Amino acid sequence: MTRASVFGTGSWGTAFALVLADAGTDVVMWGRRAELCQALNRTRRNPDYLPDIELPVTVRATTDPAEAAAGADLVVLAVPSQTLRENLKYWVPALPSDAPLVSLMKGIELGTAKRMSEVIAEVAGAPAERVAVVSGPNLAREIAQRQPAASVVACIDEERAQRIQQACHSPYFRPYTNTDVVGTELGGTVKNVIALAVGMAEGLGFGDNSKASVITRGLAETARLGGALGADPYTFSGLAGLGDLVATCYSPLSRNRTFGERLGRGMSVAEVLASSRQVAEGVKSCESVLDLAHRVDVDLPIVEHVTYVVRGEMTPTEMLRSMISRTAKPERHGH
Repeated sequence: MTRASVFGTGSWGTAFALVLADAGTDVVMWGRRAELCQALNRTRRNPDYLPDIELPVTVRATTDPAEAAAGADLVVLAVPSQTLRENLKYWVPALPSDAPLVSLMKGIELGTAKRMSEVIAEVAGAPAERVAVVSGPNLAREIAQRQPAASVVACIDEERAQRIQQACHSPYFRPYTNTDVVGTELGGTVKNVIALAVGMAEGLGFGDNSKASVITRGLAETARLGGALGADPYTFSGLAGLGDLVATCYSPLSRNRTFGERLGRGMSVAEVLASSRQVAEGVKSCESVLDLAHRVDVDLPIVEHVTYVVRGEMTPTEMLRSMISRTAKPERHGH
């Protein structure tokens, strides 16, 4: 592959464009705002999200979807998950008919409870084997700083996954392939909700025992949901499962952990939303993950309690007390 389109100019989309460029791929980014695209082309920097990171000359930006997608061997989608469907409807006429469609998004669609790969396949009219997912411990700033990181490229077509792997394998970014798209997406989505809970524990002043307990039981919830949906259980012990969960729950760079921490310190959801321009995916995904769990009759107590807090039906203190006071069960309950 020699050319990639990246639809989205947020922090992760920008960081991944950098990864692709460093791996030898020419990149054209699509952005909604002309002033941001112009600034990116003029200064080689994204002034809104990664202002201190200089991008290679092989990365440029445009507001024209047709220009962004023209001749692309690879199309990367990197917008907030709840905006994907409407955006993709607009982009589809411009997309190459056979290029792999790669999701960087970590969410479940509200209302439909569909994973992002399912939304892409539906809206683009693309077969499942053409849709891939990149997930793992993907804190954008660290990757943009070219710090060593590993990730997963998941696609049911292993050959296509390998082609995408080659396009983004740079000196500091090591992608592994996987055919378990379901597990890879669930790991990347549910961890955002768990990170909100860990952040709340931090904001309330609780220590590492509390946070480790939430992380471990959160991984169990993710695996339980994955099992009901046919995911490979080994995926959850890998980069897209445990790796992403640990990074998101413990790093101060994590939007979801930071959001939860502010809730734990007494801010309301509305106040935290107003204080940041970046999207904490778990705030909306908690509802859709819980919806998905109900559809397949899986119990996710941490996700359920985080949802109550986001709705304003519980305080973080009430949430943690309620979770601890639940009926004691074997560790492998619901296995």
